[in-house]
Amino acid sequence: MWPYPRILAHRGGGTLAPENTLAGVRRGMEAGFRAIEFDAMLARDGVPVVLHDPTLGRTVAGRGSVADIDALDLAARDAGSWFGPDYAGEPVPLFAEFAQYCKAHGVWMNIEIKPVPGHDVQTGTVVARLAAALFADEIRAGRVERVPLLSSFSEAALQAARDAAPAVPRAWLTSSIPPDWERRARALDAVAIHTDHKRLTAAAAAQVKAAGFGLFCYTVNAPARARELFGWGVDGLCTDRIDLIPPDFC
Repeated sequence: MWPYPRILAHRGGGTLAPENTLAGVRRGMEAGFRAIEFDAMLARDGVPVVLHDPTLGRTVAGRGSVADIDALDLAARDAGSWFGPDYAGEPVPLFAEFAQYCKAHGVWMNIEIKPVPGHDVQTGTVVARLAAALFADEIRAGRVERVPLLSSFSEAALQAARDAAPAVPRAWLTSSIPPDWERRARALDAVAIHTDHKRLTAAAAAQVKAAGFGLFCYTVNAPARARELFGWGVDGLCTDRIDLIPPDFC
């Protein structure tokens, strides 16, 4: 059973606000969303920040690797101007503050552990421990629907997350469903498979569901495709087009 929301705003506000920012979360909330997907990686000092790219230059001005810059330095940088002048000065969020903001506003989180290459184990460990500490009461009460879901393409990061905070559920991210998907997912104690909807088939969806896993797709931006996927048994999806696929879709 999938205990989580069915429609998530991708990276906070989809295409309507700068990704992975508090402004994005607020924009998603204005559209009625109380569930988001976002990315977390470690800065040089081991503090997690909310960013997608391991290097600067796309959403944050500058050059170099995130792993070579301390978190407070990153937090002082502009993560909004690339999107538009109305968001100039929007900072790179620290993960702890970002997650606390979401929790305080009733926004459920799918946290993608997105390690800078070579930092998989440390990133999985730190993010999982922080999530477990923030949701310790919910974990003790068995309120799994309120606890974030950790996901990652990195199996090493998910293994580290499992070892560090086994009570925080995990999902294995894979761009397509490989032949040995079930063995790998069970080795991670994953509760769900997250995959690219463009490569998913109805037959593969049926296999995942028959094996007892949740099934989530990224990043679905066409309402007709969303309906098709739900017809295949997909449990949830994230979208950039929060203006076309609202939280109460289907």
